Amino acid sequence: MADVVLGIETSCDETSAAVLVSGELASLVILSQDIHQVFGGVVPELASRAHLAALPAVVDRALVEAGLDLRAVDAVAVTAGPGLVGALLVGVVYAKALAYAGARALIGVHHMEGHLFAPAVEDPQLAPPFVALLVSGGHTLLLDVPAWGRYRLLGQTRDDAAGEAFDKVAALLGLGYPGGPAIERLAKDGDPGRFTFPRPMQHDGFAFSFSGLKTAVLRAVRASDNLARDRPHLARGFQDAVLDVLVTKLERAVRATGYPTAVLGGGVACNRTLAARAAERLAGVARVAVASPRLNADNAAMIARAGWYRLGLGERSDWTLDARADLPLPGLELAPATPHSTLRTPHSS
Repeated sequence: MADVVLGIETSCDETSAAVLVSGELASLVILSQDIHQVFGGVVPELASRAHLAALPAVVDRALVEAGLDLRAVDAVAVTAGPGLVGALLVGVVYAKALAYAGARALIGVHHMEGHLFAPAVEDPQLAPPFVALLVSGGHTLLLDVPAWGRYRLLGQTRDDAAGEAFDKVAALLGLGYPGGPAIERLAKDGDPGRFTFPRPMQHDGFAFSFSGLKTAVLRAVRASDNLARDRPHLARGFQDAVLDVLVTKLERAVRATGYPTAVLGGGVACNRTLAARAAERLAGVARVAVASPRLNADNAAMIARAGWYRLGLGERSDWTLDARADLPLPGLELAPATPHSTLRTPHSS
């Protein structure tokens, strides 16, 4: 078992490194790339170049904050996908070099499995079985997690991810990038009854769809004769619609499985309104576990934690490890076609 794990995350526009010692977080450094705000979204080439320039210093800083020398590191865990392939490649190549030069173990980590492990960084007692809702800029996944490393896909988005919808609606409202935090702040001043947007597929199984909702907001923006006046109400109406769908699906999955815990993860889980509404809806039914915003954003602590788990199973990546934008989630299987009646209960094997 690796006692000291160095985590590296470069899947998008955060350059991050973290150190875990015996499974506990010793340091975490996240450097965000502000340059993308100028373009209203992440520019892949700029992201890759920024990672290349920043990663050595970010890793050094993480080691300093942990009070450790590089020689103390037993293993390197790195995001291998999914994400922007050029950005991922920077982290993977750097991690392979560190591992090879120091005869260290190397483990490639799936980015979304990292998000799944994020709450466990702060809550070591968190353990399956639970239902997990992973919501980010590129993914919206609802998972049945009977055990670490075993994941049953209950539902996912058929078009836009929830985080992508937040960013696109923020652009429509002139709020800039990233959109999620700006919409949440603005929505606090909005009237929930001013704009009522559709809740796509809210009452239909576990799948998601946000493209139509985005179109409905676009039409409302174009119809507004005073966008400055309507902006907070549009933000509130949009956010309410997204969160209502997410929480409804989460509650449906929790009741179908009978699990006592629901996990929220991914960048959209930084939205404290989402966490509060999930906790309110599931009060008396299940505990809602959600990491702090810093650990829900893209970060290396979650990658180190997932890597530590995989290393504990005896898994290792060899020197052919490569970045994959379409990396499949390890241990993922499809749920039955009629999950309401056939999902396992917490007491089944």
